[in-house]
Amino acid sequence: MLKPAGPEQTKKNFLLTIATTKEFIVNITSQMVKDLRDKTNAGMMDCKKALGETNGDMEKAIDLLRQKGLAVARKRAGRATSEGIIQTYIHSGAKLGVMVEVGCESDFVAKTPSFIEFAKDIAMHIAASAPVSVKREDVAPELIERERQIYIQQAIESGKPANIAEKMVGGKMEKFYAEVCLLEQKFVKNPDLSIQDILNGLISTLGENISVKRFVRFQVGA
Repeated sequence: MLKPAGPEQTKKNFLLTIATTKEFIVNITSQMVKDLRDKTNAGMMDCKKALGETNGDMEKAIDLLRQKGLAVARKRAGRATSEGIIQTYIHSGAKLGVMVEVGCESDFVAKTPSFIEFAKDIAMHIAASAPVSVKREDVAPELIERERQIYIQQAIESGKPANIAEKMVGGKMEKFYAEVCLLEQKFVKNPDLSIQDILNGLISTLGENISVKRFVRFQVGA
């Protein structure tokens, strides 16, 4: 029969718990928080909390922040974004330029540094990545059909069975959307994240619905 722990053993166990906890806290360094913030664009406190909840596992912390950002974005998705700013970007040499409208709920948020920085990043990204629309629902039907017909023909010529060919076409269309739709593109300054990931993180941080409404990309001779 096991004997209950005496006062001395209980004290040792308590001290061991404190020591372990302190060691864990020390392990969540400011550099880890900075690295996570660079990867996710989330707030410093959100990053610190996520690392604490995942025992310092960077990949799990990234997933956790993405999940939270997506949940907040979905919750606020129905709110009107009637405020915001128009941001421009002119590339060196003045032969490539972008104008983008980014909306939010209040004039206060529209003036915050993080919102303005996001708008600048989006304008620069559009200049570099040349999306054709903000989201897949905005892609011109004739462009979608043209791409689909190309992929169908490729599938037929490959000699694959119909069910396999259909999956091939579906997969290629998903890749097509990821290449031409702004929100699905990988952010040029951080390819680990999509523009939608960056947007979700900003919504979570600022507490308002934010949307990229429209953009125009000009290029001399294009």
